[in-house]
Amino acid sequence: MSDLFEGGAAKKKKAAQQSYSAKDIDVLEGLEPVRRRPGMYIGGSDEGAMHHLINEVFDNAMDEAVAGHASRIEVEVLPDNMITIRDNGRGIPVDPHPKFKNKSALEVILTTLHSGGKFSDKNYHTAGGLHGVGVSVVNALAEYLRIEVIRDQTLYVQEYSKGEPTTRLTKHPNVKGRGTTVLFQPDKEIFGAKAKFRPATIYKLIRSKGYLYKGVEIRWSCDASLLEGIKDVPEQETIHFPGGLTDFLNRELEGRNTIIPDIFAGEAELPDGHGKVEWAMAWPIDQEGQVSSYCNTIPTPLGGTHDNGMRAAISRGMKSFGEMMNNKKVGLITADDILGGAVVVLSVFIHDPQFQGQTKDKLVSNSATRLVENAIRDPFDHFLSGNPDNANKLLNYIILRVEERMRRRQEKDVARKAATQRLRLPGKLADCTQQNAKGTEIFLVEGDSAGGSAKQARDRATQAILPLRGKILNVASATSDKIRANQEISDMILALGCGSGSHFDESALRYEKVIIMTDADVDGAHIASLLMTFFYQEMSQLISGGHLYLAQPPLYRITQSNKTYYAQDDAEKDNMVEKLSKGKGKVEVGRFKGLGEMTPAQLKETTMNPEKRVLLRAMIPSEETEDTETRVQQLMGKKPELRFAFIKEQTELYGQNITNALDV
Repeated sequence: MSDLFEGGAAKKKKAAQQSYSAKDIDVLEGLEPVRRRPGMYIGGSDEGAMHHLINEVFDNAMDEAVAGHASRIEVEVLPDNMITIRDNGRGIPVDPHPKFKNKSALEVILTTLHSGGKFSDKNYHTAGGLHGVGVSVVNALAEYLRIEVIRDQTLYVQEYSKGEPTTRLTKHPNVKGRGTTVLFQPDKEIFGAKAKFRPATIYKLIRSKGYLYKGVEIRWSCDASLLEGIKDVPEQETIHFPGGLTDFLNRELEGRNTIIPDIFAGEAELPDGHGKVEWAMAWPIDQEGQVSSYCNTIPTPLGGTHDNGMRAAISRGMKSFGEMMNNKKVGLITADDILGGAVVVLSVFIHDPQFQGQTKDKLVSNSATRLVENAIRDPFDHFLSGNPDNANKLLNYIILRVEERMRRRQEKDVARKAATQRLRLPGKLADCTQQNAKGTEIFLVEGDSAGGSAKQARDRATQAILPLRGKILNVASATSDKIRANQEISDMILALGCGSGSHFDESALRYEKVIIMTDADVDGAHIASLLMTFFYQEMSQLISGGHLYLAQPPLYRITQSNKTYYAQDDAEKDNMVEKLSKGKGKVEVGRFKGLGEMTPAQLKETTMNPEKRVLLRAMIPSEETEDTETRVQQLMGKKPELRFAFIKEQTELYGQNITNALDV
């Protein structure tokens, strides 16, 4: 009875389970797996993956060149999405295959996966195409393919479509030359009717291959109709770079200044005939770096074990040199600090490389790490010791990158804490209750005593108080390590929440106004100057955005009868006393030794109440009126002689009083 109540979907599922048998097992033969799942072999079925077909054919030609059997490769881009690749190598074998006696070796290679002459080292000591699937995959995914082989003064020709031969292998005797020519057109059923070869992409590919093997000459040709609107791609060109990777690097660095003038380049044979390593690297000032690595001329955009070996050699060599120079920060250096802003090209030629996937984006041969590291380490040590001046420049540049990385990490931690862990704000901070930054302000107050009065005087909804202990660090004359280690600076950055330096984010600022509130005396002015120097150097956008202000607390309290007046300086005090003396009652003058001596009510009335107070907004002068950077370095920088020159200049202008004031 239960069957009567089963739904239709359940019945179908049950029937399918019962009928599943051996006849349901598909066996894909020949090249059918490639056509069913092209992504497994070339990474997809889009236009980008279609260009990988060119890699497979071109890499076979390059393998012939690297093995010493070819000196020339020709690439011709034709209309109708067709391309021809020709080499003057030995030519693919065409004699009958011993395992498939009714097929030529040429047909076996083109129609059978995992066939080829690169599985042993008898024919190719180093080669890029090792899976035996390259040209057969191209054949499987080509609507039309024509292959020509010249061997022993005989031309052999055969045509294919979608992996299947459409003609027999024909012979044409008395033909001079030798080599292999492959002409193919990708299948529109696989890649779509709109997919087209991009001449610029192909041209860039073959130029990079020309750099990788300086013994080969590449002849480029492209139909003029395909180049309309495309710049920097010629119709015809002979590509040959006798300098190899150094030529490539010089072209990349054209018009760019470098940290040191020398390029670190070289090549080394690997021991026991394992192959060869070539490299070239430089450090541009703009730090727009890139690392390009290759194995047997195959691009490895994801790097791999050869890249790891190179990075280890450079990192250990630089650390060793830094230790020899007694630089205490070399222990913090990482490979990214050294190579992150460098332009690097690494090319290895090794026997039987192991790649990650058929697209060969990453080298995974375990032995490559040790081989490459050993090959590069000694030359890099000689490069550094051969020119200590340049080596020191490079080391100093790298240490600056280390310091910048450490600062970014600290700022990231600060930003994270400010955004997600409000309870972990500085313990001394009395934060305001309003969440929105608009209309809020934070007072940076000199000393805990003044901070206590300010906390009582504030409007808790919109005013935050951060007491600072004494004079903060002078950032203009301090190292980045000292700046990062300074607790008061860390507290300010954490409280403001907007980061600092190159990572300052105005939109993350937690308060609309940042108000420096110090005593109205010389010491207070000095502390305010140190704070403004910090904001100018580390958060200049906070100033230019109109967020930084200076409070104007009074220095004197003047009373007459029951009335109280306040004066900010001696001149205002003297003027006020003179006026009050003409009236009735005794005039009494009291001097505040600091903000801490003011009662909360007095501090609120004179300095913190937005309706009564006076604020000075900090501004960066325009270049026409003053070179601000020069002035900051003159007054706050590491060179005391600049300050002495300034004092002398001001003394000549204003007399001895300026010197006395500065001495105080």
